[in-house]
Amino acid sequence: MKNFNKYKKGYFMPPVKSMKWTEKDAIEKAPIWCSVDLRDGNQALVVPMSLEEKLEFFIYLCKIGFKEIEVGFPAASETEYLFLRRLIEDNLIPDDVTIQVLTQAREHIIKKTFEALRGAKNAIVHVYNSTSLAQRQQVFRMSKDEIKKIAVDGAKLLKKLTEEEGADYRFEYSPESFTGTEPEYALEVCNAVLDVWKPTPDRKVIINLPVTVQMSLPHVYASQIEYMSEHMKYRENVVLSLHPHNDRGTGVADTELGLLAGADRVEGTLFGNGERTGNVDIVTLALNMYTHGVDPGLDFTDIQDVVEHYERLTGMRVDPRQPYGGKLVFAAFSGSHQDAIAKGMKYRDEKHENYWTVPYLPIDPKDLGREYEGDVIRINSQSGKGGIGYLMEQRFGFNIPKKMREDFGYMVKDVSDHLHKELQPDEIVNIFRENYINIETKIKMLEAHFEQKDGIIAHITLEEDGKSEVLTGHGNGRLDAVVKAFGDVLHGKYTIETYEEHAISTGSNSQACAYIGLSDPYGNVTWGVGIHNDIINASLLALISAINRIYEKKDALD
Repeated sequence: MKNFNKYKKGYFMPPVKSMKWTEKDAIEKAPIWCSVDLRDGNQALVVPMSLEEKLEFFIYLCKIGFKEIEVGFPAASETEYLFLRRLIEDNLIPDDVTIQVLTQAREHIIKKTFEALRGAKNAIVHVYNSTSLAQRQQVFRMSKDEIKKIAVDGAKLLKKLTEEEGADYRFEYSPESFTGTEPEYALEVCNAVLDVWKPTPDRKVIINLPVTVQMSLPHVYASQIEYMSEHMKYRENVVLSLHPHNDRGTGVADTELGLLAGADRVEGTLFGNGERTGNVDIVTLALNMYTHGVDPGLDFTDIQDVVEHYERLTGMRVDPRQPYGGKLVFAAFSGSHQDAIAKGMKYRDEKHENYWTVPYLPIDPKDLGREYEGDVIRINSQSGKGGIGYLMEQRFGFNIPKKMREDFGYMVKDVSDHLHKELQPDEIVNIFRENYINIETKIKMLEAHFEQKDGIIAHITLEEDGKSEVLTGHGNGRLDAVVKAFGDVLHGKYTIETYEEHAISTGSNSQACAYIGLSDPYGNVTWGVGIHNDIINASLLALISAINRIYEKKDALD
């Protein structure tokens, strides 16, 4: 690409080495979560949510476990102001939930914010001003001292108004555009704000370090966070918060490394909705922790319900490949993937595994309210016998013999390829029924009788081309006698390569299912399936199905 030399890095590494976070390999506990869906997420929508939609979203965020929720920028618009007043006056805020409001470090905006907040029981007032080199030079054209004074004056006003209100509001400060700010200067500003507020164990202060615009690789942000964490005043009484955006597509990575580097709290949105490429995706973050055995403290056990609320209330769409929430994230179309998943599930059942280690599935879909059939094993022209066999067994109760799965698998793939579409489970089982089960296109069983005489004698009445015929066979068991009875029909050229049987439960009833594979002298196998209340009749129907399928292939037996 042209013009690449017009760009240079706009971020700053800490003045001292800050790399202790690299010695950690996992996040051991969930952070404090703060949803900013109703503020940052809402302002990024083409059509912002109505007051009623915001109320429903707030209630839903409480339901899935958020204890801190940024409800808006009440000085920014009438809707934002009225929403906050509605929450307070209608007593819609649970006692264990803290609302958060955002304000610029400007006197009239702060005063308007406090007016809107009056009467709130648990609240965080979040004040910010931009500190980056680019903003100082290009937007405000102010010195470092002048920018710091804006932050300090804002902090003083928050403290003053809170005392005048007799309230117990908590405070939060963000050096906006932190990632484009020299870390030592960001530290200076934050410490100056902390000197105003003087946090205590009973009234901690939040210092939020936002990735307002992503500028660096994630490890740089982690180093910046570690530097701030280790050099910040009153650190034991500071809740260090992250607020990453996703301009470089590494919002989740920034956050995870930032948590390793010492952060305590994360501000983000469901599925990453936000300005430009979005905020950090809290669903992904929380469930990433879950897959490492950490309770995220948020309830995503019905992920489709979360998706439904999010899409309906925001008008946004969750991409089919969005981690955890997308419709296709658990879908395996590849034959080798399906086979590995099916074998992994079988191994899990056999060994009674306590830990989830199934290949290709980093999380058990059922933990998110998803199903293996339809969600995990998806069938198209790329699918294999393992996945198709697993679907038939789990969804419909057909434990197809291993050797038959390949034959059926190719049949299903051919249909999918011809139709150029994914096949649904009902379509797949219909292919199975129409091509294998109780096939009576040329010969048909009318009756079957058995007598015990020096073993078993079978008398099978068949109908072929409208004519009936009785076949008789003598064997050491009923199935052996049946095979002997069909000797003439098989012309001695076909032998039973495979015979398997099992029961199929359908509601309160149970039927027998038999599978027979007839092999010709060249090793070609033709399969038939029989279903009947009686296992011997099911075996007969399977044999007749296989013979009829041979007729269909060759028009007649030689």
